[in-house]
Amino acid sequence: VQLQASGGGLVQAGGSLRLSCIASGRTFSTHWMGWFRQAPGKEREFVAAASWNEVTTYYADSVKGRFTISRDRNRGTVYLLMNSLKPEDTSVYYCAADSSEWSLGDPMRYWGQGTQVTVSS
Repeated sequence: VQLQASGGGLVQAGGSLRLSCIASGRTFSTHWMGWFRQAPGKEREFVAAASWNEVTTYYADSVKGRFTISRDRNRGTVYLLMNSLKPEDTSVYYCAADSSEWSLGDPMRYWGQGTQVTVSS
């Protein structure tokens, strides 16, 4: 599975960005798709994940109510709409995917390149 993320950038606090990630290759292995992030000097952390039919979604407490994950199964794409952005959301955001065997709290098997999100105060 290959994952290609895009949509990062520089935004002021309170602003919005939408990240996109398109999967190619063995897309039947992308039952779960999600986003993680890593800030300089910090460990990578989970942000959000959605099952293939979006029946199940998970969010980190720090982004609940501000971020929304969604999927377009026809396009093999996962999105992360980020509203009310805060300076502490500044990170490199990584798209990831895994099979139906993935569990919350585990890393995902497939990773895309990161996209930088910078929120200025």
